[in-house]
Amino acid sequence: MKLVKLIALTSTLMLTMASPAVADGNKSGRFDHPYDGYAPKSTLLRDSTPDKAGLDPAPINAALAQVDAWTRPAGAVKPLYAGAVTLLGHDGKIVSRTATGMALKYADGSGTELPADQQIPMRNDTIFDLASVSKLFTSIVVLQLVEKGKVDLDAPIATYVPEFAQNGKEAITVRQALTHTTGLPAFLPLWSSQPDPASRMQMALTAKLINPPGAKYLYSDLNLIALGELSARVSGKTLDKLVADGITKPLQMRDTGYNPEEKKKPRIAATEYQTSPARGMVWGSVHDENAWSLGGVAGHAGVFSTADDLAVLAQTFLNGGSYRGARILKERSVTAMITNFNQGFPGNDHGLGFELNQRWYMGGLSGPRTAGHTGYTGTSIVLDFDSRSFAILLTNRVHPSRNWGSNNPARRAVVQGLALSLGVGPQHGKDAWFSGTTDATTSTLAAKVAVPAEGAKLAFDLFVDTEESDLLYLESSTDGTTWSKVPFTVLDRGSADPTAAARSGVIDTDGSISGSGDRHWHQVSAELAGGDQTLRWRYASDPLYQGRGVYVDGVKITSGRQVIFDGERTPESFIASGWRLSRR
Repeated sequence: MKLVKLIALTSTLMLTMASPAVADGNKSGRFDHPYDGYAPKSTLLRDSTPDKAGLDPAPINAALAQVDAWTRPAGAVKPLYAGAVTLLGHDGKIVSRTATGMALKYADGSGTELPADQQIPMRNDTIFDLASVSKLFTSIVVLQLVEKGKVDLDAPIATYVPEFAQNGKEAITVRQALTHTTGLPAFLPLWSSQPDPASRMQMALTAKLINPPGAKYLYSDLNLIALGELSARVSGKTLDKLVADGITKPLQMRDTGYNPEEKKKPRIAATEYQTSPARGMVWGSVHDENAWSLGGVAGHAGVFSTADDLAVLAQTFLNGGSYRGARILKERSVTAMITNFNQGFPGNDHGLGFELNQRWYMGGLSGPRTAGHTGYTGTSIVLDFDSRSFAILLTNRVHPSRNWGSNNPARRAVVQGLALSLGVGPQHGKDAWFSGTTDATTSTLAAKVAVPAEGAKLAFDLFVDTEESDLLYLESSTDGTTWSKVPFTVLDRGSADPTAAARSGVIDTDGSISGSGDRHWHQVSAELAGGDQTLRWRYASDPLYQGRGVYVDGVKITSGRQVIFDGERTPESFIASGWRLSRR
């Protein structure tokens, strides 16, 4: 049974999330004490360390070691990427900034390495082609035009770009383009189908639908190409000028923009060796063929940036749209960018710009208030508003060939390292039992108990943050071989008032549970049948994706006033396989 949020974060509630108030009892560095609202707009980034920020450095260090290892081939297995830059932030502090591998390593698409003296090491200030992370910049520009009253989110795009109406698209709205529900195809080969930028843009704007508008979610470059053109027509400025004037200049993101200057080339990470089109090693020019064929400036791709510049953008969002005295968006616009408007398409949560709650690259930070985006060249950014944290991973995974593989394992590892560094504090005593977060693993925590013939009541505290298909089971066995699920009831920890508990959401389970996004401890109760038996908590994970894991604490079995089992007093009574005691 899935653990539903006891306090639902509906779009209506999130649209009122304007104040920078902090949840009562919040503690920096704690995953189980989520913040409300935004960080104070005065929050500025400063260099720190995981320890000083209240984080556990071990998971971060382990993740960074993995990122480094993936720059090197393992036998016949190609590296995931030539190089990478990782930057992690929490509560206004940059806790890690690391570069590894090479920004330029190969001479051709076959992987012939350049002479060592011609290779260029990755640096913390290496400039990357962001690919589709560029879509966030276009989305910000659109919301800025909405704030100025020049664009209506629910107006047809054709209101501003008349030719967009062709082929049954006259009613498609700006909001649908931002949430990828227009019905447009994911991609069209503009660069090879038309001879010049004007005809390529015309092809993009007049594209035929493959789904009825609003019927399906389908991520499409064409949506943001159209919005980039809309922004230019409404404002009378080119998209690169809009991004510069409205985002990069006020935020002092000096290394961010389109078509970087030639003098910056030694600091730019090379991408792919392309033969069709015959561009050779793409280095300092946008990798995306359609963006390149449109002059390097397009709504879907074309922005170059550094990890530190993106950190400023990340903190700007965590601050509710303001940084260093410059406000690029009103708080309500930021809220719209991180509110799920795709509730009709489960699993494809999307705000007006950001992807939301995507376990496949957001790992243990996933939740309704986790926003991010990825880029085809190997880039990703994840913002977690509940912990006021962010993770930036920039790689050149298409160097020298897009066919060498995916860097998704690295994306997950980096975010999972940050998630695990955020503590989950025990509710009783100095520690709690932790399931671990290993894929394709079954871990068990068991205890032998003698229950009186009249039965007994089991109570414990539970923290669950898992992928929906990774379940925790509460089971009982009289012979150690045959196990039966023990149904249990979950309620919000501290809700002693039954009426209040009912309002907040009591969950009756069949003996299993999973879920994410709640980030609070809960109280669990179950009725046990009489007799000698073994109780066990069994956590079973599937082959891919993890949450923050499962914690069990304060296990107690009572019959009337008699305490039959107290796990806090006798932790040695547990038999743990894969579980461990954790103090955070």
